[in-house]
Amino acid sequence: MNSSVFDFLLTATPGAADSADFAADWARHRARCADLTNSVDRAAVAGFDSVALGSAFLGGYQEALHALVPTLGPDELSSMCATEATGARPSAMTTTVTGDGMVTGTKSFATLGTSATRFLVIARAGTHSDGKPQLRAVLAAAGPQAAVNPLPPLPFAPEIPHATVTFADAPGEMLPGDGYADYLKPFRTVEDLHVLAAVLGQLVRVGRQAQWPADALTALLALFAAVRGLSTEPAASAGVHIALAGVFDRCAALLTELEPHWDRVDQEIRQRWERDAPLLGVAGKVRAARLATAWRTVAEQGADAPVGHEDH
Repeated sequence: MNSSVFDFLLTATPGAADSADFAADWARHRARCADLTNSVDRAAVAGFDSVALGSAFLGGYQEALHALVPTLGPDELSSMCATEATGARPSAMTTTVTGDGMVTGTKSFATLGTSATRFLVIARAGTHSDGKPQLRAVLAAAGPQAAVNPLPPLPFAPEIPHATVTFADAPGEMLPGDGYADYLKPFRTVEDLHVLAAVLGQLVRVGRQAQWPADALTALLALFAAVRGLSTEPAASAGVHIALAGVFDRCAALLTELEPHWDRVDQEIRQRWERDAPLLGVAGKVRAARLATAWRTVAEQGADAPVGHEDH
């Protein structure tokens, strides 16, 4: 890929990464993106090569995990394992990891858990002096000590597999840093950026194939440029969270503006999009809470927070 990713999205022939074998799709995707060093660019290409929103999401999700944990091999598939029966809050986690990396516990909702070669597990490693749990991130290999049980497909984006994973003294590689501050918390932002890039890549594909007007494709690429720019900034930045909320707002407005153009789209593709569109709102409450926290952080730093941001 010698041209820019923008040229690629406008001129390349779309692939078809929508098979039942995501590992094979991922291998083809990595080969196609061999010259791209930016994970957000690769996520956009993953979306561009996807017929359905679910497969676009999976490409963005996997690129996000590889961006978060650069030591993952290019061909490896990973699954974030944080959520438990009582939630994903640090205080709710009961999965433990020993000093030598042995993981025990059950994670109740692991996206792509059925295909993962290694699981990124957030687990308790002890307790801080203030009584709060000390969390670590561990890469645990798939195997007999990590029992995977598939969950029923969701009503939207059924191509996205989810599973429960039960670890029984599963050997793992302890990653440096704090499991919450350095992995789980930033992943929410990293994932948003990569998945949104993939969604925009898929919409460019749809728009090109349905011959949407040039201004529609221009708007999609402009929004992708904003996502791409934010991805170079620290994921923990309050300003990034505020700007990202603005990008999501603009994306929602653009989707409304694009609605008349869907009449030109193949009926099956359109029906898939309508079925899967609820996926885009799944993390809305989390993003709203993150935005409110970001504005509080800005206010604490001495700036004037605008009126009404809490109701965003």
